[in-house]
Amino acid sequence: MKTGGTRRDFLKAVGVAGGAGVLYETMGALGLAPTPAQAAVQDFAPPRAADLKVSGRGAPKVLVLGAGIAGLTTAYELGKAGYACRVLEAKGRPGGRNWTVRGGTELRDLDGQVQRASFSKGEYMNAGPARIAQSMVTLDYCRELGVALEPFVNQNADAYIHHDNAGALSGKSTRWRTAKADVYGYVSELLAKATDRGALDAELSSQDKERVLAFLRDFGAIGGKDQNFAYTGTSRRGYTVEPGAGDEAGAVLGPPPSMTDVFASLYGRRFSFEFGYDQAMMMLQPVGGMDRIAYALAEAVGSERISYRCEVKRITDLAEGVEVTYTDAGGRERVERADYCVATLQPMVLAKIPHNLGADVKAALTYPVASPVGKMGLEYTSRWWEERDRIYGGITPTDLDVAQIWYPSYGFHSKRGTLIGYYHFGANATAYGQLTPAQRVERAVAAGVKIHGEVYRSKLASTFSVAWHRTPHIEGGWVSWPSRTSGEYALLNKPAGHVYFAGDWLSYFIAWQSGAFDSARKVVTELHERVMAA
Repeated sequence: MKTGGTRRDFLKAVGVAGGAGVLYETMGALGLAPTPAQAAVQDFAPPRAADLKVSGRGAPKVLVLGAGIAGLTTAYELGKAGYACRVLEAKGRPGGRNWTVRGGTELRDLDGQVQRASFSKGEYMNAGPARIAQSMVTLDYCRELGVALEPFVNQNADAYIHHDNAGALSGKSTRWRTAKADVYGYVSELLAKATDRGALDAELSSQDKERVLAFLRDFGAIGGKDQNFAYTGTSRRGYTVEPGAGDEAGAVLGPPPSMTDVFASLYGRRFSFEFGYDQAMMMLQPVGGMDRIAYALAEAVGSERISYRCEVKRITDLAEGVEVTYTDAGGRERVERADYCVATLQPMVLAKIPHNLGADVKAALTYPVASPVGKMGLEYTSRWWEERDRIYGGITPTDLDVAQIWYPSYGFHSKRGTLIGYYHFGANATAYGQLTPAQRVERAVAAGVKIHGEVYRSKLASTFSVAWHRTPHIEGGWVSWPSRTSGEYALLNKPAGHVYFAGDWLSYFIAWQSGAFDSARKVVTELHERVMAA
């Protein structure tokens, strides 16, 4: 591998033996070709300022509707190439659903209910996106914009699983590590017995069977053949007394519940979460809150190019360009013309804005289904989950209507801390969204007490909740497409005259900032190609 000839010979042999796919992967491992994640980043060739200068074209004017991640990215990438961009944003801040709630944050929802956050200095909740996977293009923008990152603990062996409808284990909070050890142990016991008794002889050779049995003994921490492959529990379940110095060997937690009780608990349905491509560790978050990304983008775009508290009232495609009618921060009606428009609002919001883009576009905008989503932040006067339960970050899933509780991945050992008291969607989010903020707190805290005891109520200092489907100019946490092949998705991924659409909802990474970045880059590329071809 030290000389070019040797390397070429090696790669040639790999190609002959494994084909083009294996050859490409090998080249990626050697740094000679991009890996799939790298290729996705490198596929985007941002327009350059030289493109317009060399062609002798003037700077096209682009109106961007919405200062969420898609809108800001559009203005950022086009702005670098010399386009004259202006962003119209209905809210008084950048980010859209990328929203970090801190002390002083206010929210008036569609029902007229007003909340003002009173979180302590340094405390916050990410009301929208809160985590970033390593493969996502979001991290590349963090690098480019200088947004500092820190780990986000997405899985924690010391967090709990709590099910109220779990057979004999109902109402019991079980550590994630304990539940996993028991589920893996009993599944391994059953599979080992079936394998040993010949149930899989048609699928496995004798050598395969030995390998499978060896794997199961290690994977499930089960006994050998002389013990009938029984799962009896090990230190993987945890300890009631930690090992220590001298004669303190520790006391292993046990014995495990019966196989029937463990399977009835439905704990095993929680573990596939760890294997999700976009959920597996390592995950990251910006230091100081997710909105650091939005504010960094807004700064890069330029404050003079973003107009806040401007609500779009009409979009009109013209023979030469586009016209947008809006009300400004003072409530005055304004009209702005541009060569192109990129609309990045959620489709259910766009569908309510009058336009002349055609009945098919209007119908397509009403086709995606908005998802009700809710989140609540709970600030406590002490970090009792660290001090008492030894939980540092991570998530406790439940079958309660709060769905899940998140422990903060920042500020370890600080005086105070802020949990996510619920993060739910669907029927639970709808039910909570109909409550007053005070009623939401009462209901969510009662659920948390089932898991953590009265400390969940007694140490509570301040709260803030958001129902995204009841939030003005947003009206949903994300959308789902009943079908991507019935024409609507394809239609909105194309321009309607001089109007383009962008957002996570026009990607295969819905509900992730990565989808918004990708969609914006797609539109930037297509718009620039159109300008250069004109």
